Amino acid sequence: MPSSKKAKSVRAATLSDVGREAGVSAMAASAVLNGARTSSRISPETRERIEEAALRLQYRPNAAARALANRRMDTIGVATVFESRELNPYFLEVFNGILETAALHEQNTTVFDWQRGAAKLPGWCDGRIDGLILIAPTLTSEAAKVLPGHTPFVAIHANVELPNVVNIETDEERGAYEVVRFLISQGHKRILHVSGVAGLVGSDRRLRGYKRALASAHIGLDNALIIPAGFCSDDGYRAMRSWLQQHAGELLPHAVFCVSDGVATGCLEALSEVGLRVPDDISVAGFDDTLSARTTLPQLTTVRQPLRAMGNRAVEVLLDRIHRQNTGDKQLTEKSIVFPVALVTRASVGAPPAIKRVVPSRR
Repeated sequence: MPSSKKAKSVRAATLSDVGREAGVSAMAASAVLNGARTSSRISPETRERIEEAALRLQYRPNAAARALANRRMDTIGVATVFESRELNPYFLEVFNGILETAALHEQNTTVFDWQRGAAKLPGWCDGRIDGLILIAPTLTSEAAKVLPGHTPFVAIHANVELPNVVNIETDEERGAYEVVRFLISQGHKRILHVSGVAGLVGSDRRLRGYKRALASAHIGLDNALIIPAGFCSDDGYRAMRSWLQQHAGELLPHAVFCVSDGVATGCLEALSEVGLRVPDDISVAGFDDTLSARTTLPQLTTVRQPLRAMGNRAVEVLLDRIHRQNTGDKQLTEKSIVFPVALVTRASVGAPPAIKRVVPSRR
């Protein structure tokens, strides 16, 4: 016959219980167990008594109380200036790195859309997030003025100088130089550059690398072979289609160096539409080594930026900055962190065709 007695519930230990067990006040127990900044005033002996008492009583700290004591939300904001981050391979690579390291440190992440509400950013930085990672290769100086000065920030590929902000970047000029030198080493001399937006740091650095590589090989610069685009696939497609239409019947370039893999993907589509084969008729190279570089046909020769590792590092730097700010140390240990780049050769680059080709008329 089942017992009619109800099981006796076990009450969870409280801070008052821990304080009594350790011979201190509940406030002192809270300071130690919830990691408040005032806990530094408590002696090591008292701290040890409190921690041992908590173990004996199987005390479990309340997450909300811990956050309040630290004035921490354990939440990192991620702001991006990309119009379509869901489809942007650069953003996705960086963001995956951020999520990976944030999870290791038990941090939540929230994404902030810069275009749709930059004016709301100060509100987000007051009580909703502990710090912000800004993925900002197209950020303007005017837009940067809304960034609150009291919030720890880390930027990835910042386009403008941001005061008291660590910028994580790569040697983009070197990367562009290396890939164009590789094209030259394969016999290509007429190299078209589909560039980014003029005035943006990333675009300008890659353009400088292109020019420097040509100069180092004693190849004259032809401004007609530099065409502005943007950074996404649609930009590359439109720029290449327009150039092909304008130069129908003229000598075809040996190769195309694109400012990004996204642009290169669009260029491949435009070239295919007019019957040009890559790399048999013309070679194509990109920049970034995002997923699209490995899924195009043919796969892209490109410059690898360690985007996931940059996202990893951004979280580590931001958490260090948050900790330093909470302890009153706001001094930057480093202003810029530069990651190396690497040339990745794939099937989209071959030798120039033996017979000179002309730009075909639109089909």
